[in-house]
Amino acid sequence: MKVVLFCGGLGMRLREYSENTPKPLVQIGSRPVLWQVMKYYAHYGHKDFILCLGWQGEAIKQYFLNYNECTSNDFVMDGRKVNLLHSDIHDWKITFVDTGVDANIGQRLLAVRRHLTNDDVFLANYTDGLSDLPLPRMIHYFQDRQATAAFLAVRPQQSWHSVQFGDDGAVTDVQQISDSDIWMNGGFFVLSQRIFDHLDDGDDLVLQPFQRLITAGELYGMKYDGFWSCMDTYKDKQRFEDMVARGDTPWEVWKHLPTSNALTAEKSNIPPLARNLLR
Repeated sequence: MKVVLFCGGLGMRLREYSENTPKPLVQIGSRPVLWQVMKYYAHYGHKDFILCLGWQGEAIKQYFLNYNECTSNDFVMDGRKVNLLHSDIHDWKITFVDTGVDANIGQRLLAVRRHLTNDDVFLANYTDGLSDLPLPRMIHYFQDRQATAAFLAVRPQQSWHSVQFGDDGAVTDVQQISDSDIWMNGGFFVLSQRIFDHLDDGDDLVLQPFQRLITAGELYGMKYDGFWSCMDTYKDKQRFEDMVARGDTPWEVWKHLPTSNALTAEKSNIPPLARNLLR
């Protein structure tokens, strides 16, 4: 199944980190967050990627064009011969598409539609959110409901407070927003080709098309209380770096369960029709 990744935004809230590094290439530990997202999907067998490029897109191209697996994996050097002990991206297929510097997410998706004509269902995501979500479970969730679109619904992580009011404006409740019944869009989309029937030129993906899908009863959000976090600000990056330093990296699902075992465990409870979507 193809994976569309939106990596063309300006990343303004991380510009203090680097004026010249696109947000998807900002590193967490020794790897860019884009690589971490792609590795997550590859772990579940989805290795055909479409990158929607924009600001500093050439830097993302150069990262993969110059990718040297010897600098990111263990290897044995015997004379001048190098034998890799591990490999990362040798079996990934990556399509690089310039979708414009100022385009919104909906416009970027429309710009790569021609690369999805043979895909009844495809995956999509932002490139700043990491999770330990069991992906086959979400695909099953989508298929079971015959949805046009589904996304991961997560709890807000900010330290803000949610406030409730009475009719006269008096405050009736104040609580941590993470303790409220508020859920937010965490990305990790599963989309049918029918999404393009609801997406007009100029539309943002989540606003106009999703409102149309709500009216049609074809949009679903899968609530998930497991690990999810995004790298939106420099503070978020530092939090990720602290987790890496502690060895607390739940999003690195490829380190916690072998790929074959992960797929077998998830597929065992999935009907045959839905299993086809996992290929």
